Amino acid sequence: MSDIRFVDLSEQPTAAVREQVRTTELPDFFGRAFTAVLHALRAQDVMPSGPPFALYHGMPADTVDVEAGFPVPAPVEPEGAVVRGVLPAGRAVEAVHVGPYDTLPTTYGQVLQRIEEDGRQPSSTMWEYYLSDPETEPDPSTWRTRVVWPEA
Repeated sequence: MSDIRFVDLSEQPTAAVREQVRTTELPDFFGRAFTAVLHALRAQDVMPSGPPFALYHGMPADTVDVEAGFPVPAPVEPEGAVVRGVLPAGRAVEAVHVGPYDTLPTTYGQVLQRIEEDGRQPSSTMWEYYLSDPETEPDPSTWRTRVVWPEA
């Protein structure tokens, strides 16, 4: 993991699919969501403006309220399960996790510790940007995921 740092974020429009998902079914959900969003963006002649992301509404447990999609340059028209969304503006803590997805909780713990050490409260939402494509980078030890956790 790289250094944990505080950042000031600008609001970022997104196109995403939002569902309540069992955590064991997240990989399937992500595949469906990313495919649906890319199809909707192509139909509207819009290119993503960043890597795929997953926005968690609340702390994941057995199930999680999650949005998965892509940042876009401007709001898009909803299509099927694809809806408009935003990654909110504000102060956040971020870190780049290197390794398989099942070790992400360690990075989240370190990010949360940093927020609390600074005397701040974490937001109830947090998100991840997937900087590596497992299809082109099959070695999970090299996967890079940017973890972003805003302050409340």
